[in-house]
Amino acid sequence: MTAFRLLRPHGSGRFVFFCDHASNYIPAELNGLGLPASELARHIAWDIGAAGITEALSEIFDAPAILCNTSRLVIDCNRHLNARDLVPEVSDGTVIPGNLHLSETAKATRIKRWFHPYHDAGESILLDRETKSVPSIVVSIHSMTASLAGQPRPWEIALSSHLDRSLADPVLAALRRPGDVVVGDNQPYDLDPDVD
Repeated sequence: MTAFRLLRPHGSGRFVFFCDHASNYIPAELNGLGLPASELARHIAWDIGAAGITEALSEIFDAPAILCNTSRLVIDCNRHLNARDLVPEVSDGTVIPGNLHLSETAKATRIKRWFHPYHDAGESILLDRETKSVPSIVVSIHSMTASLAGQPRPWEIALSSHLDRSLADPVLAALRRPGDVVVGDNQPYDLDPDVD
């Protein structure tokens, strides 16, 4: 299994889509991280449905898409390398036995095999587009659970943004216009460059 899947690398659309949690794949040598299949099917292992949405958006907008091919329980490609939860020991109350007391060597192996190739692929796409003066708008696709740690989440769709609201505000307005969907604006997560 390769570290990532790349769709439409030469797509001409303005968007470049990333899907950090596209897969719940655990390499065989990690023995499911000590978890039963039922846990690996849950949202703790991946963003359910996010890969399909990313694939559809890539096709609709003729846009490159980079999808991570391993579970966020192996290594979370939506974290900084120094993040405490880069290799999570607990997720939504579930202990991840295969990540407990992980050696620095084992962690470095996961970084080398999964994290760097995925991020390098994204950087390569963006640099190639910049070299060709093709404008890029980076969009990261995630999904969320209806509740987390016992707290309900009423949002059916949400956008996270940071300082630049030039794209977020009109998209939020369009999503809210029909009035039949609960839309989150930086809910349940905001976009924090220090974390994501």
